[in-house]
Amino acid sequence: MTGLLVRPAEPADFPAIARLTVAAYEADGQLKDEGGYAEVLADVAGRAEHGEILVAADPVTGHLLGSVTFVLPGSRYAELCGPGEAEFRMLAVDPVAQGQGVGAALVEACVARATELHRTALVICVREGLAEPAHHLYRRRGFTRVPAQDWSPHPGINLLALTLPL
Repeated sequence: MTGLLVRPAEPADFPAIARLTVAAYEADGQLKDEGGYAEVLADVAGRAEHGEILVAADPVTGHLLGSVTFVLPGSRYAELCGPGEAEFRMLAVDPVAQGQGVGAALVEACVARATELHRTALVICVREGLAEPAHHLYRRRGFTRVPAQDWSPHPGINLLALTLPL
């Protein structure tokens, strides 16, 4: 999709962000045996208190197509980033808009934001065995595995650490 508008989320966007994020994670099978993660995903206001929420929207209709949470070290939502780094989490694309460049646009917005803040790297976690389009997107963009930082928040949920030097 060309001509996406990527911008900071506004509070009026939060209900739509919650719906599309939960829908995207459900469509990808990431909310099976997730132990309440859908509620975390839906708490967009809580995420906005501890990071920056970016959205990708159709420039003509304004319809939200995706979102991502950008955080710095020390944020309640930071899982991996250390001093000088930035991290993004909860990247979600509306299932009807997947495969159209929305995720790539949001990743590029996070790279731009991290660069603007003079960060040395952008780090992320991605669930092992799921979200294959996301794995492909991150590899294509140049993210590389950091196996020493892989971790598991719950039994059976393995998160792979990736980094992109900036």
